[in-house]
Amino acid sequence: MLKVLALLLVMAPSLGCATTRGELNKAKSPFALPELGYAANALAPVIDEATMNLHHGKHHKAYVDNLNAALGEQDKAKSLVEILGSVSKYPDAVRNNGGGHWNHSFFWTLMNSEEKAAKTKMSSALRKDLEKSFGSVENFKKEFETQAKGVFGSGWAWLVKTDDGKLVIAKTANQDNPLMDIAAVKGKPVLALDVWEHAYYLTYQNKRADYVANFWRIVDWKQVSKYHAER
Repeated sequence: MLKVLALLLVMAPSLGCATTRGELNKAKSPFALPELGYAANALAPVIDEATMNLHHGKHHKAYVDNLNAALGEQDKAKSLVEILGSVSKYPDAVRNNGGGHWNHSFFWTLMNSEEKAAKTKMSSALRKDLEKSFGSVENFKKEFETQAKGVFGSGWAWLVKTDDGKLVIAKTANQDNPLMDIAAVKGKPVLALDVWEHAYYLTYQNKRADYVANFWRIVDWKQVSKYHAER
């Protein structure tokens, strides 16, 4: 009985964990590793269980721990999005680990099992904006894949809603993101794909293109549509 109780406590979401973009942006130090919201094997075979355990439980946790260690006492009153918005004023440790924490926390919320993801639909507003910006949803997907495959080394591909309401595709190196003051393309992330090798190498090895193409099978369009609708 005690073992079962201990297991439940470990599995329970930690205080301060963010499950949406809004909660993530408001989070303050000390930051915590968020729960996935689904089992580690839920995204298989697109993303295998071993990758999820390493990616979430090891890589993401390291970003959280290192970010907490890098922040000074004066920064504990600031939200994560405030820190990222002026990240040029911080040491590289804050930029890299703050971005790593935000990016991964956001990324986990965008996906679901194939069965559940297949039942989600993008909103008419998102579809309309994608068609306006890219000609069609399929054209958007092709361009997004091109950008994701074109990231040199480690980084991310993004669908971003700029301050003037336009949807654009961007890519960033390492753990940078469009919320940072140093970003070439700034705005609110709507969709993101991690193309660091640790995100896919156990299954796909050097075939990043296959990983990128399979990503659509687990995208939760209902959640993406919510991010698109947020002001």
